[in-house]
Amino acid sequence: MTQGNSKLKRQRGAIDTLPSGAMRVRVHAGIDPLTGKRHDLVEVIPPGPTAARDAEKARTRLLSQVDEKRNPRTKATMNQLFDRWLEVLDVDVQTRRGYVIKLDKHVRPVLGKLPVAKVDTELLESFYAMLRKCRDRCGGQRFVQHRTAAVHECDGRCGPHKCRGLADSTVRQIHWILSGALARGVKWNWLAINPADAADKPPLPHPDPHPPTAAEAARLVNEAWKDPDWGTFVWCAMNLGARRAELCALRWDDFDLDNSVVVLRRSLFVDDDGELKEKDTKTHQQRRIVLDSETVAVLEEHHGRCVERAQALDYELPANAFVFSTGPVGDVPLVPDTATQRFGRMASRLSISSVLHSLRHYSATELVTAGVDIRTVAGRLGHGGGGATTLRVYAAWRSEADQRAAATLAARMPPRPRPAGQ
Repeated sequence: MTQGNSKLKRQRGAIDTLPSGAMRVRVHAGIDPLTGKRHDLVEVIPPGPTAARDAEKARTRLLSQVDEKRNPRTKATMNQLFDRWLEVLDVDVQTRRGYVIKLDKHVRPVLGKLPVAKVDTELLESFYAMLRKCRDRCGGQRFVQHRTAAVHECDGRCGPHKCRGLADSTVRQIHWILSGALARGVKWNWLAINPADAADKPPLPHPDPHPPTAAEAARLVNEAWKDPDWGTFVWCAMNLGARRAELCALRWDDFDLDNSVVVLRRSLFVDDDGELKEKDTKTHQQRRIVLDSETVAVLEEHHGRCVERAQALDYELPANAFVFSTGPVGDVPLVPDTATQRFGRMASRLSISSVLHSLRHYSATELVTAGVDIRTVAGRLGHGGGGATTLRVYAAWRSEADQRAAATLAARMPPRPRPAGQ
């Protein structure tokens, strides 16, 4: 009997009978890397005639997970994983802000309190399906959706909730945020495998850019030129194809108008405190863009206006003054959101369906249509990958380009056979 008891003590794992008759299986799985405390795998078997046999099977299964290193390594929650991941994440401020917003708004309310070990592929796919169905995760419940959580008088913007799912592109971004956090958890031994690796995510959206037509572009420029400063901004947005944050960050010493070139080296962003700051470009690369003679003339006229405004206040315009500025001496840059809103109002007045970013589409599309090679277009827009992004996203199909392609192909075709007698 003593010998039999010693064999049981040498067994790994413990099986205890609870007062309810259920059996609790406990297997040591190492030290929790987050808390430094003992980490056990625990499973409770309901009472019944087969409870003892089922408990032994569970013990064997849990031991196998530990031996094969497939077991969860911590009792940490997803919120704890997100917090730790964000501490070590090396991305720029804007990207981090985007991650935090999506986590706080969509992910933490649903998954945040769950143990990391409970998050599997099935749960992630169910979560994505829920977001695609309703971004407010209503679960089919009816309620009044108010325009703000603050105390207010309801108006036409408050009313019965209507389900609106997140766009596939947003759900994909959430998937990659989760995948990145869980991958770091695997690296830290918080969990054995990354469940996001096997989860199905929405497909890449089909790019469908809508740049303004040549006629619409002309109307936009003419309308903008009622204010020459604003007209210069819209002209440069069309001609340079630069991002709005890059345009707003331009300084006069970025230009060499004598040699008709500009170097895009910075962009603007709003930090966590709401302050407008400068950083490098989205691709972290400077790019040199050649200017045509008309654009040089537009910029020279704009520079003259800036100099006159500064001199009227007995100031000399600094060489590094912002090109597009709300201050008389070029010390305050145009805010990117302000430019976007002003362009939207202008397009709306003209009954043109367009946004400021569409001018970037316009620039790329017109260059491709004119026969400029993709690498050159990609270089002007600041794209990598040999121009793949430029061709896939920004180069909208143009009928005149397709007509030229058809004519070129027809000219190289061999003569078609003629029926006998013709």
